[in-house]
Amino acid sequence: MCTAISLSSGKSFFGRNLDLEYSLGENIVVLPRNFPLRFLKIPELRRHFSIIGTAIISKDYPLFYDGINEHGLFGAALNFPENAAYFSEKPGVENVASFEVIPWILASCSNIAEAKAAFEHANILSTDFSKELSATPLHWFFADKTGSIAVEQTKKGLSVYKNPFGVLTNNPPFPFHSENIRGYLNLSPFEPENRFSKKLSLFPYSRGIGAVGLPGDFSSVSRFIKAAFAKENSISKSSEEDVSAVFHILDSVAQIKGCVRLPEEKLEKTVYSICADGENGIYYYKTYENSRICAVDMQKENLENDLLVFYPMRIKQDIFRVN
Repeated sequence: MCTAISLSSGKSFFGRNLDLEYSLGENIVVLPRNFPLRFLKIPELRRHFSIIGTAIISKDYPLFYDGINEHGLFGAALNFPENAAYFSEKPGVENVASFEVIPWILASCSNIAEAKAAFEHANILSTDFSKELSATPLHWFFADKTGSIAVEQTKKGLSVYKNPFGVLTNNPPFPFHSENIRGYLNLSPFEPENRFSKKLSLFPYSRGIGAVGLPGDFSSVSRFIKAAFAKENSISKSSEEDVSAVFHILDSVAQIKGCVRLPEEKLEKTVYSICADGENGIYYYKTYENSRICAVDMQKENLENDLLVFYPMRIKQDIFRVN
């Protein structure tokens, strides 16, 4: 399970939690402009936009979980089991494998409008990357400072949804989340008025009562509501505060190891959380084991190079000892 967010319109800060029961050794990867980006069915990109994001590298190919390009376009892949549908190759469209979606869009599109236009003529293939890495059922979240979209390919075909909430989690499909959120119009960050009875003198007994009814469980539906509420009501006045805000919002919907138990004694957790600064090309992250925020700056690398640059995630707890 996963959660992806973007801050309010006009800002270039984005985030995501990767929630899984395992890790594959993720890296923060910088893909420079001249790295040969090969695809199964569409032409190779010899030169393209630079990208920084989270990926595993297999056969010298970056399998991006999420990323942001040099123009501030962010993308994240999220689990979408039972609903995702991949098809065989179709004529007259761009046929891309699920593992190619993020690099294809981020390497060739500079904003949401271009990404949306690219998906209007796309088909996502039912192709595995390798015998060891089969196609994962996914849907996608793309955002820039002007807004965000949700991209889902189901049995009905490929759909691109305008996403005014700036949030995406997992099942059910995005149209359900768009309708379900209407059941929480009563939530408020302010203290509630007494609407119970004008005859009774009733006052709140605690701060935060305006948000009574805000879901607190770990399900994708509840995380969507909680992340949207936290995002819409968070306040930050500087870039440093924006980074903190993204991580605080993601913390509010993070998976705690042991609270979601799967068959065969598997335990889901938030493997990592990231905050992407689209304006400056900085990727901040922390892991379940190491809560100290680390940062990788794309602009400090040679973006005209043709070789991948990668930094393994620091997973050992890093504590600053004051005395």
